[in-house]
Amino acid sequence: MPYETILFEPGPIARITLNRPDRLNSFTARMHEEVRDALASLGDARVVVLTGAGRGFCAGQDLNDRAVAPGQAVDLGETVEACWNPLIRTLTSLPQPVIARVNGVAAGAGANVAIACDIVVAAKSAKFIQSFSAIGLIPDSGGTWHLPRLVGQARALGLALTGEPLPAEKAAEWGLIWKAVEDDALDAEVDAIADKLAALPPLGLAAIKEMIRTSWQYSLDEELDRQAGTMRRLGFTEDYREGVAAFLEKRTPKFVGR
Repeated sequence: MPYETILFEPGPIARITLNRPDRLNSFTARMHEEVRDALASLGDARVVVLTGAGRGFCAGQDLNDRAVAPGQAVDLGETVEACWNPLIRTLTSLPQPVIARVNGVAAGAGANVAIACDIVVAAKSAKFIQSFSAIGLIPDSGGTWHLPRLVGQARALGLALTGEPLPAEKAAEWGLIWKAVEDDALDAEVDAIADKLAALPPLGLAAIKEMIRTSWQYSLDEELDRQAGTMRRLGFTEDYREGVAAFLEKRTPKFVGR
């Protein structure tokens, strides 16, 4: 489909750029449709990089796209079910690692889209803001699930109740994100991580992502059994054999995803 609100660069490292910089890349119904289409068009991509154009990553929902007249009721649950929930489910269940390149403010659902990604690298000037309480809402787009698991209940409640901006460096210190880097080093850092992941065995990366993201629902004993089953499956792959052979032969491996 023709894209009006995003930029999409397919390839081994697929890049999706939210491209409404005049609105801090806030989401409209059209942007949701286009991001959904891009994520369904990844082809043989090994890694996905999600970022925003201009000075912000994403300011969440564009309230102008969902303007509410005084006294008018609106079903926000419908928007969440139709747009935001599918986006978070897709990002967290893709077999490819997803890197969030947070170049500026990530607010509201935009902050929660970022932390739903597998690796979050932010410029030191970036901030994460749970801006929901100011308009009488809750941190949706996975926020109430991810926040306490990443930073603990006390910090999750503080962020969600006060809406206080969290600077990128503190976000990294708290474990909300992987890393905060100098603004002028952001591209090099993201590219280095993307290049590294794109060269690793894709079946193994997909398994790591799936196992860690679903481990919350299992006991240790159950998880040990799951690990045994996954190791058995991966041990029969061509990529595992190639990795071992390349190590023993002291050469660069070539992984094909089989």
